[in-house]
Amino acid sequence: MSMLRARAARRIAAAAAYGGGGVGLLGGAVLGVLLTEVALARRVVGGAGGAPPHADGSYGSAFTLGPVREPLLLGVLGDSTAAGQGVHRPRQTPGALLASGLAAVAERPVELRNVALSGAQSYDLERQVTQILCDPERVPDVCVIMIGANDVTHRVPAARSVRLLTEAVRRLREAGCEVVVGTCPDLGTIEPVYQPLRWLARRLSRQLAAAQTIGVLSAGGRTVSLGDLLGPEFEANPRELFGPDNYHPSAEGYATAAMAVLPTLCATLGLWPEDERPDAARREGILPLARAAAEAAAEGGTEVTARGRWALLKHRKRRRLPTGAEAVPDGERPAHTGKSPASQPGDRDPGRTCG
Repeated sequence: MSMLRARAARRIAAAAAYGGGGVGLLGGAVLGVLLTEVALARRVVGGAGGAPPHADGSYGSAFTLGPVREPLLLGVLGDSTAAGQGVHRPRQTPGALLASGLAAVAERPVELRNVALSGAQSYDLERQVTQILCDPERVPDVCVIMIGANDVTHRVPAARSVRLLTEAVRRLREAGCEVVVGTCPDLGTIEPVYQPLRWLARRLSRQLAAAQTIGVLSAGGRTVSLGDLLGPEFEANPRELFGPDNYHPSAEGYATAAMAVLPTLCATLGLWPEDERPDAARREGILPLARAAAEAAAEGGTEVTARGRWALLKHRKRRRLPTGAEAVPDGERPAHTGKSPASQPGDRDPGRTCG
């Protein structure tokens, strides 16, 4: 199966590189059945429940007490998963969790700027990159992108999706920003989705994740697979790891994904030991790029880094993330006023390009 996925990923990545739109997979009769399944699933899946919490701000204030060090700037781009849709507190969002974890590892403050937008597809990355790079004097040190689920559900051609993501990564790298991409999650694990839609959702999301990996590495970024994290762990604990709408992760689900991304995030900044020797006992290795991409798509938490025409497949040990008050933006530590930052006007305005 991984070889078939590798071939599909190569075809999609090649189509993305040369401007193709992708290959149709389904006949009209089969597509009709699947569209019916989609309609049924949408009736069961709950609403998103308002805007995600606004978690932008400074993290790691404890590290401002010693010698003054300029904060690291962490940018987060993507869709509702990157935005933290489904939770109610800023500290529960993946951006806040990653900022707190990065501050703890780097032992210096981290400033978080999240421009992700719920419902975003890959075409929105151009706007988000422009927004995150609006101040040429303050380019993020590293950006995390989580995108792809909406491309699958809205039947965006995979080649187009990969091309848009690759262009976004290339722009960030050319600006001097490191990039880590959490690839498309496995949509075949969503509870209200039944067969045959479940099988197709899993196939398409894993194909896209593998093709995303090839595109991202070609542009100078790194990837971490989120597919399997929304796979066996979510499938075995749906009440714990999915939020109230049965679609977006819960606080525990976001923490699971953030723990997988944090080691790679730190490694890109030279804060994590870079052991180039693959550990066979951990199923690591240097593989052809397409095969590495396909294997990563099937196992969550797998990092893929380019090594010329090959790729290094790693399973980094996960680090415990800060919890409770440790993960609260420094600006929110004083006594609460009773108003949630998410309720303030102007938060996550898709029309903003700066500020």
